[in-house]
Amino acid sequence: MVLRKYGYNLSHLIVGPLYYLCIMLKTTLLKATEAGANELKRFFNNGFTVSNKEGINNLVTEADLASEKAIISVIKTAFPDHFILSEEAGELKMDSEYKWIIDPIDGTVNFANGIPLCCVSIGLEQNGKIILGAVYNPIMNEFFFAERGSGATLNDKKIVVSNKTEIAKSCLVTGFPYTYLDSINGPLDVFGRFIRKGIAVRRLGSAAIDLCWVAAGRFDGFYEHSLNAWDSAAGFLIVEEAGGKITDFKGEHYSPYQPHILATNGQIHAEMLEVINGRKIL
Repeated sequence: MVLRKYGYNLSHLIVGPLYYLCIMLKTTLLKATEAGANELKRFFNNGFTVSNKEGINNLVTEADLASEKAIISVIKTAFPDHFILSEEAGELKMDSEYKWIIDPIDGTVNFANGIPLCCVSIGLEQNGKIILGAVYNPIMNEFFFAERGSGATLNDKKIVVSNKTEIAKSCLVTGFPYTYLDSINGPLDVFGRFIRKGIAVRRLGSAAIDLCWVAAGRFDGFYEHSLNAWDSAAGFLIVEEAGGKITDFKGEHYSPYQPHILATNGQIHAEMLEVINGRKIL
């Protein structure tokens, strides 16, 4: 189990009611993430049904639904009165200060094609602020975790963002929506500004993994024009707790409920904002 494998056994602690709640929240997050990942592993490279939601390549698989069901079951067993927002099920509204934001499989197109860049992503929000986040790619055996104020880890080892200070020497990552690629200052326009100058820009196909790899220092920056809350809720906390910086494209406070995101090591953030907004030519 993830709880034992990466040192998250909390049963030895002696705690009061508030601490007990915090531990229960963390334990539930880890168990739910693992439950979803077990379904991802069970279906990966095995037969499963694939259907298409609205738009081209907006896929949902049998595994997405199985993962989501397993995750929600764990959460509802522990906290039946908590709000849940999940990619496939939508909003399961409850009058609660806690909201679980779930992507049962981020990188579904990768998953459907046997590409091991896919993961379970779960963020826990309390009164509008993300307090816990977990992203687990069981195929690559990478478990990212963050608790607000306590740093970020990969397989229980602390991670920090990179220290590069120039975009020209950076390795970036992005994603593309399946619509409005040719809009002014849109995804292709911004992408072109970087690659025409020979800057390394990758596309993995999973925003949650993109964010975690920024947190781990593998990428120096990640930007995307169109995300949903479940794509970034866990990953953006992991980046922040690893010492990175996240804003919208205006350089303002980032919220998972708006589409634009820029996540960097902090050193190249201002320069990336200038390029993304067309104010600087590299």
